[in-house]
Amino acid sequence: MGLSEAPILFGFETVSSENLTYIPMSVRFNLDRFGLRISLQQWQALPHEDRVLLARFPVEEDAAIEPNFDHALFEMLRTHANVEPEWFTPEESPAWRNTDSVPEGIANQAALANVGTPTPAQWARLDGFQRYVLAKLSRKPEGNHDFIPAMKEFGLLQ
Repeated sequence: MGLSEAPILFGFETVSSENLTYIPMSVRFNLDRFGLRISLQQWQALPHEDRVLLARFPVEEDAAIEPNFDHALFEMLRTHANVEPEWFTPEESPAWRNTDSVPEGIANQAALANVGTPTPAQWARLDGFQRYVLAKLSRKPEGNHDFIPAMKEFGLLQ
């Protein structure tokens, strides 16, 4: 699978990413998939065209589908910020991959937002990238402003 024609953004991100000023979920997914970490400052040091390109990479779990994300990111950061991303070992079995149960963080985030936690059946119907996004938005103990808009966009709330 090749690059998409446009950046991969959810509706709720259109406002919150402020024209790719902030790291979109598609890029976060690929950073986590490849075991790479960059700071917001490093992201913002990249020219807008480079950020658009990185946001066009596929959001598939199979790293072999598009192995050039990491290479592109390294070259862009070396060229424009004279730095390299940090490496980490990606989690082998993240909770979002399990379609049998809703991760605890999502239940906590739902409680903070005074909405119901998705049922296991609803959770299982989401695609992997959507489950990743909800888990990523729920990783901290405080409320996330994008959680409710994401739940609505994914059809989990009216």
